[in-house]
Amino acid sequence: MKKIKKEMINKKEIKNLLDELETKLEDFFTKKVWNLPTKAKDVIVKILPYLSLLALVVMIPMVLSLVGLTMLSPFAYMGGLRAGIGYSVSIIFALITGVLAIIIIPGLFKKEKKAWKVMYWISLINAVSSLLKMDLGGLVIGTGLSWYVLFQIKEYYKK
Repeated sequence: MKKIKKEMINKKEIKNLLDELETKLEDFFTKKVWNLPTKAKDVIVKILPYLSLLALVVMIPMVLSLVGLTMLSPFAYMGGLRAGIGYSVSIIFALITGVLAIIIIPGLFKKEKKAWKVMYWISLINAVSSLLKMDLGGLVIGTGLSWYVLFQIKEYYKK
């Protein structure tokens, strides 16, 4: 019983921590940096579902390569442990974000709040992936840009 309560507390603490992170990021990216013009935000919100669809089409070859993952994995490690781990981490995280991207497409068209939330989660997953691969440029620039755009358009997702 204590173990279950302890796990629930940990989940609550993690959720509170992530909610606090979201609040701080929203404050920073909407109040302390330059805001996008309204027309730019409108365009981003209108084309985002189509860009998500396009990204999924582009991911098809990667998904097909997963069929041969067991055959290709040893070759990825021939470049060294770091290259192999980077390859494996990339595939795993791309699968996770790809599945999430498929799930949210209808919500993006409807401008649902939960679709925005999943986009935020995808950005966090990508940040962790960049960190694990030691891709500091992708972590700082990629995550920063995605958060900037996400928090600039957050107000459009209310349903």
